[in-house]
Amino acid sequence: MYLVKTPWWLKAFYADYVWHIQTDTKTIYLTFDDGPHETTTPFVLDQLKQYNAKASFFCIGKNVTAQPAIYQRILTEGHAVGNHTQNHLNGWKTNDDAYLKDIATATAVIDSHLFRPPYGRIRKSQANGLKYQKGNSKFQVIMWDVLSGDFDTSISPDKCLSNVLRHTKAGSIVVFHDSTKAWERMHFALPKVLEHFSKLGYVFKAIEL
Repeated sequence: MYLVKTPWWLKAFYADYVWHIQTDTKTIYLTFDDGPHETTTPFVLDQLKQYNAKASFFCIGKNVTAQPAIYQRILTEGHAVGNHTQNHLNGWKTNDDAYLKDIATATAVIDSHLFRPPYGRIRKSQANGLKYQKGNSKFQVIMWDVLSGDFDTSISPDKCLSNVLRHTKAGSIVVFHDSTKAWERMHFALPKVLEHFSKLGYVFKAIEL
């Protein structure tokens, strides 16, 4: 069970996390979790390039190690990167020391102060611990405004697209995944999302905080 559109009360309760970006312009913030992946990430990058769109990639450390050239391409093409742990850990099921150590391991290959917890699950004690991970440059926890649902194998590609088109507005942080599991739905929805909002005058930017 998950919420496609993050409700205001959840954003208010966890106000220390970034759920959307305040903006007076028609700007959308696409994000991609779990890469880099040998086939899905290049597809995403090719689609973004067609629209001169920038995005933010929340990468798993072990996947960066496995796909260094693709990770470098993300950086070279002007996108932002963020830490998504070394091994895609669920914070609710992992003790604090192990969780923070896993994040620290990922920092060896991911130079970023942006952090997104896998599954969106992180304890307050873990979030507090992040403040000391990078010395004077503490992590900023990035959540989301809209979940595409591309990871959900029970929904159709059309439903994934509808989730994004119906709920995205200026300042929205939208989650897709550059992963094998999400491929069928992301592959269908992403090009149509880029086309739809570009025609409406929106631009796509990377998260810069």
